[in-house]
Amino acid sequence: MRAVLDTNIVLDLLHFRDPYLCSLQAAIDRGQLQCFTDRHCLAELQRVSSYPRFRLTAVARSALLDAYRRFALACEDAGERDGDDPLPACRDADDQKFLVLARRCRADLLLTRDQRLLQLDRRCGRRLPFPILTARAACILLAACPPPAESAAGEDRWRDSPAR
Repeated sequence: MRAVLDTNIVLDLLHFRDPYLCSLQAAIDRGQLQCFTDRHCLAELQRVSSYPRFRLTAVARSALLDAYRRFALACEDAGERDGDDPLPACRDADDQKFLVLARRCRADLLLTRDQRLLQLDRRCGRRLPFPILTARAACILLAACPPPAESAAGEDRWRDSPAR
């Protein structure tokens, strides 16, 4: 399964080590969940992790970003446009990048705890190409899905191609 994690989910997973997200981390570790990011999302994570309320030193911020980069695959903008199927506009413009990235990398899920994002498909009156879920809801969904079969050569097939 392919996913985009918003900044709060990354912080819950890697900084706060939310115990409810242990199964999410396990799904990432075993390759059941492939996560995607881009330079805009990484820049936000870098900016937000420097907020004083997180009390992260420069070394800790660097370690957090490195940990995220180890499992999140880059899926950068190749100049695509909205075309015939534009995405709905987020009320918070800072959240739009997550919708764009989720469509670009053909995500199966966008994980967030932002209530406005969680209600977006209902508010816009149409289905998005991916569901927007809380991380806890994704954990339940992942528990119901079998993990992917190992490839014959043991290579990481997801690192070779970010697009399905």
